[in-house]
Amino acid sequence: MALVTMLAMASVSGQAQWSKLYKMYKAASGAYKAYKAYNLTDKELAEYARESMKVMDAQNKVCSTSNAYAKRLQKITKGLTSINGTKLNFKVYADNETANAFACPDGSVRVYSRLMDIMTDEEILGVISHEIGHVACKHSLKEYKAALYASAARDGLSMGDGTIAEIAQSSLGELAEGLVNAKYSRTQESEADDFGYKFLKSHGKNPWYIAMSLQKLLDSQKGGTSNKYARALETMFSTHPDLQKRVEKLSARAKKDGFKKP
Repeated sequence: MALVTMLAMASVSGQAQWSKLYKMYKAASGAYKAYKAYNLTDKELAEYARESMKVMDAQNKVCSTSNAYAKRLQKITKGLTSINGTKLNFKVYADNETANAFACPDGSVRVYSRLMDIMTDEEILGVISHEIGHVACKHSLKEYKAALYASAARDGLSMGDGTIAEIAQSSLGELAEGLVNAKYSRTQESEADDFGYKFLKSHGKNPWYIAMSLQKLLDSQKGGTSNKYARALETMFSTHPDLQKRVEKLSARAKKDGFKKP
């Protein structure tokens, strides 16, 4: 009905008015389709996230299970199998420039080899527990959902029965890429810290590890690590606000709970 009205108005007002109204209609159509994307269930979003990770893994050099980095990560994450019913899977991206790690809503956790060069096993475990916290608290799901929303609005993806009918492989990769350098709020970072702390305790790990990983980032900010390490960690610590307060809070908590710093 809206389109019929637009066409009637355009026939009276001339070609210029028609062009303007048609653009308005296209914009409204795309916005509606984007809105429909917000009706996807968490399970459906996780499925999209899983597809995104397939593309992401294909676009990066994944270390084989026989690789030293992969063996080290397997040792670090031994016993960490699932979170809130979501099965976890861990892989290492061979990358000499990027020092980072991220987790996807489908339970995929990826660690860059450069980060493993810079951090100890305990610090890596601390980073992983924090990233898993973002999954458990659904922060990464919200980030992914927002990216999917933006993609639908931009591309005007067709919708049917609450699901996206078609999405390009390139877009799937971009959606996962957005989680690598996601900028979470202070509240979200605090929630992920809290979950990571409890997660380590529940798996018989020393919760000091999460404070130690944040301390490494803080040291790099203050020049406490070599310049090449600081540069490699620049992206990672730029996405983690209030590092000093977070380290102090987690350290005090670990001491109060009677844990000895490794």
